[in-house]
Amino acid sequence: MHSQKLIHSLLGQWPAPLPGVVRLGIDLVHIPRIEESLREFGERFTGRLFTPGEVAYAQSSAHDQAQRLAARFAAKEAAIKTLSLSDAGVNWRELEVERADDGACTLVLHGTALQAARAQGIGRLLVCLSHDGEYAAAVVAALSDTDEPRG
Repeated sequence: MHSQKLIHSLLGQWPAPLPGVVRLGIDLVHIPRIEESLREFGERFTGRLFTPGEVAYAQSSAHDQAQRLAARFAAKEAAIKTLSLSDAGVNWRELEVERADDGACTLVLHGTALQAARAQGIGRLLVCLSHDGEYAAAVVAALSDTDEPRG
C-alpha cells in the first residue's frame, strides 16, 4: 500500500488522471557482471537479451555500454517480476526499453509479454532506470487499463 501512495504522489503532477497501479517490480544489477558477459560472449550475449535498438544505444558510448545494458537488463527483470512472467516462456527481446531524445525511457512489450500484460488488464508500464558506481537499478510500475485503481 505504501508503494502505491508513493507512486500516486509522484504521478500527481500529470495533467490527466492515470490508471491505477496494479503491481510494482524492482531489480538491481551488478554492472561488472554485464562487463564480464560482454567480454566473454560478446554479440551472443547482447543478441540473446537485447533488441537491436537497445544494443545500438548502448554501443553509442563505449564507456557507458555496460551500465546502459545493465540498466536495461534490470528493467527487463523488474518487468518480469511485475507481470509474473518468470514461467511464461518470454523471450528477453519481447521486453524493450526505448529511449526518447529527451532521455525519458519507456518499456515496450511484444509477443507473449504483451499478451500476458493485456490478459492481466495492464494498459501501460512505467519504467525508471538508474545507475551509480557498480550498480544499475530499475523500477517498473504496471498500470491498469481502466481509470479505477486496483487494490
